[in-house]
Amino acid sequence: MRSSMGLNETAQSVYNYGDVSRETVERLQIYVDLVLKWQPAQNLIAPSTIPDIWTRHVADSLQTKWSMPDARIWVDVGSGAGFPGVVTAILQADDPGAHVHMIESNQRKAAFLRTALRETGTKGTVHAGRIESVAKEWPHGQVDAVSGRALAALGLLFDLNEPFFVAGAKGVFHKGQDFQREVNEASHAWSFDLVEKESLIDPTSRMLLLSNISRRS
Repeated sequence: MRSSMGLNETAQSVYNYGDVSRETVERLQIYVDLVLKWQPAQNLIAPSTIPDIWTRHVADSLQTKWSMPDARIWVDVGSGAGFPGVVTAILQADDPGAHVHMIESNQRKAAFLRTALRETGTKGTVHAGRIESVAKEWPHGQVDAVSGRALAALGLLFDLNEPFFVAGAKGVFHKGQDFQREVNEASHAWSFDLVEKESLIDPTSRMLLLSNISRRS
């Protein structure tokens, strides 16, 4: 099964946003086909976004790894359909030391994520559970960065992932036009360094790159 856009057109749409290899686009095509195949039963993405899946979801998710290229061990929280977790895994497919851990509490979506990793030939581990529970009992070593997209307010993301941040992980979070309010609210309880990057997809949205994250005493 191929998506309706066809490989050449989808490749062009992704190339518009950055440097992507042909092999990466082919893996992304396999992944998009899987999302569309599972969509009727799983409702993986909002139906209204299906016609724009390559821009709204794929290209948007490419920004996670591009925003922090040196990060190799990722934890993607509330992974859902795998945007951006699976996309990050695809971008790192040729790096033998890279790995993406995806945390998803919905068992059926977790099953989809495992299928997506297998079918795209990428490296990752799916943890079926609640974010705070998985983070608290984390036995898998150092994490370079935590990612999340359309999941929760910034302060709550800090709360849920505190064990990772205490251990030195950075954060890469997609935020909409209300991002400044979230930053201001989170700063009451948390200390952090912040770099804002304008989204390649939506000029009113931001990629928030966070480091030195700690709870205020």
